[in-house]
Amino acid sequence: MAKSLFISISVLFLFFNVGFAQQKPLVREKVRNTYQSQIGVRELTGRNDGLAVTQYLAYVWLNPGNPWCAAFVSWTLGQNGITKARSGGCVQLMEQGRIIYKSSRTTQVPQQGDVFFIYFPEKKRVAHTGFVDRWEETTVITVEGNTNEAGSREGDGVYRKRRLKKQIYAVTTYIN
Repeated sequence: MAKSLFISISVLFLFFNVGFAQQKPLVREKVRNTYQSQIGVRELTGRNDGLAVTQYLAYVWLNPGNPWCAAFVSWTLGQNGITKARSGGCVQLMEQGRIIYKSSRTTQVPQQGDVFFIYFPEKKRVAHTGFVDRWEETTVITVEGNTNEAGSREGDGVYRKRRLKKQIYAVTTYIN
């Protein structure tokens, strides 16, 4: 009796661990699918507006016309059940996550679906954000909203970018 109970508990534990281990990659893949589906979204008039931009901003209780990079990140995570990250501001969004990389110090290698932040000295704060799609040796492939071909923090759409790692101030994760 005790032996069969032990075997039953062991089997359940094994299935629980396998299922739990598969949740992270599955969530990351879903987040990636969502942000990639938004590549090509453009503002309607170049004034932080348009149907998709309005949806991103509404998710964080902001009106059209506001900067929307953090709203894009929040909306994307929210579409995948990650509601802890919900802010239209980069500083607040960064504070809501668990920092895994800051100023070249890594506690965990950033992965697809983690969120990067860029610091702007003239603003004395982080002021642009987006998703890490691929963390490479010296560069990071990103997907970010409210940018443009040049990588501006006030752009016109959602783009895939290649940034130098030295541009990245911090990376947070919201996927536990």
